[in-house]
Amino acid sequence: MNWKLILQLSLFGLVMGVATVFFISSSVEPFCWLVVFLISAYAIAHGAPDRPFVHGVCVGLANSVWVTSAHVLLFDQYLARHAKEAAMMSSMPMPTHPRVMMTLIGPVIGLVSGIVLGIFAVVATRLVRPAGVVSATSGA
Repeated sequence: MNWKLILQLSLFGLVMGVATVFFISSSVEPFCWLVVFLISAYAIAHGAPDRPFVHGVCVGLANSVWVTSAHVLLFDQYLARHAKEAAMMSSMPMPTHPRVMMTLIGPVIGLVSGIVLGIFAVVATRLVRPAGVVSATSGA
């Protein structure tokens, strides 16, 4: 496992966590994450071509730690700029404890996004691998 690469790529999660509190609206956020995923998948394809899916999942989970931490720590600022999310939280389980809810939901979102990033990384690895080069884990 390339832990240095995972940590470096997870810093996108720190930037996105803070940026989604103060600058990035909910309508633009998915496009920003798509760019982050494409860059991360390419970096994983070059830095960890033997286990791209696992690296993608680890980056997704690490991203969720940063994003969830930023949203929980900057909770009041987050809610002030995200009325739709605030309304949604009030209708979810534990409406009187939204920080706890964020803390519980964050890793689930991280796992799902990590699986998506892992798939992107597998595809990127296949696209950037020179023809005729066989991975050490492919069995050939």
